[in-house]
Amino acid sequence: MQTMMLHNKVEMPQLGFGVWQVEEGEAVPAVTKAIETGYRSIDTAMIYGNEEQVGEAIRESEIKREELFITTKVWNSDQGYENTIQALGTSLDKLGLDYVDLYLIHWPTPEFDEYVETYKALEQLQKDGKVKAIGVCNFDVDHLQRLLDECEVKPAVNQVECHPYLAQNELKDFCRQYGIYVEAWSPLMQGGEVLQNDTIQSIAKKHGKTPAQVVIRWHLQNDTIVIPKSVTPSRIEENFNVFDFELTHEDMDAINRLDREERKGPKPSEMNVR
Repeated sequence: MQTMMLHNKVEMPQLGFGVWQVEEGEAVPAVTKAIETGYRSIDTAMIYGNEEQVGEAIRESEIKREELFITTKVWNSDQGYENTIQALGTSLDKLGLDYVDLYLIHWPTPEFDEYVETYKALEQLQKDGKVKAIGVCNFDVDHLQRLLDECEVKPAVNQVECHPYLAQNELKDFCRQYGIYVEAWSPLMQGGEVLQNDTIQSIAKKHGKTPAQVVIRWHLQNDTIVIPKSVTPSRIEENFNVFDFELTHEDMDAINRLDREERKGPKPSEMNVR
């Protein structure tokens, strides 16, 4: 497993397992299968409604806690300093953990203008040892710049929608400049049309790999952290088996040219749901 060294010297696996849209009844077997396959990074969130099941799967595994990297997130309705402190406590109780490795603000919700105050709570939680690293999700450049200007600790990670049809090149350039890692949610475009793309299909055939494996490999070689989600055991394994081949420069360039700024999710500046 390749790891990324975050700016505060915390090591994070570059390939993790996401549980967004994984139902309660499917979460324990899915996370259990992921851990058995070799995943050591699990990404959940309060709003996903499956933190308890993720915690159950962790306890049932034979893997030591310090060998796992667990991420969760503060939801929009829990933003604000004191609310965020309480929200992490609730998440830790549900997960059955003393700390999480990464705690993220789920959306900036700029209409409510609480993300700076919320981030300062994350800074305190890190000082208190409740979280090892802190970061954000779905932050645009202007949101990140404000945190850099007004807060003490720069985000370690910015988790955003990213796939070959939404390469996020401008945002990646900004994050790279400040030592912030980009983490891709919906890395396979939710299994959508990007996997049917002729370029992806052709590269997959050339390497004897699946389109999904090619796209995950593209993320990895772009120094992006990636968290594919699946509840199907064979696909959980498939998504993990991406370390035995490498895309060529020509492959990478061909996939890079597919970018058309096409989103599956909302724009961060317009997402103000609480």
